[in-house]
Amino acid sequence: MTEELPADEAAQSAAAGPVEAERVRTGVPRVDEVIAAVEELEERPIEEHVGVFETAHEQLRRALDAEAAAGQQPTR
Repeated sequence: MTEELPADEAAQSAAAGPVEAERVRTGVPRVDEVIAAVEELEERPIEEHVGVFETAHEQLRRALDAEAAAGQQPTR
């Protein structure tokens, strides 16, 4: 069941225009590039979404693995 706004609130909401979501940024260039690609999915055909998510997953894993490898010291 969907909740409807009263007519005056609906009119005000429509007049305000669409609400744009705040862009997420991490400060890590490789990660931010992946996030930007996912954010652009709305503009791309649905058939391309799976490929973008698969690529994003792979790129994020590589970025995280590189960070982990750089921060870890060999243990003995």
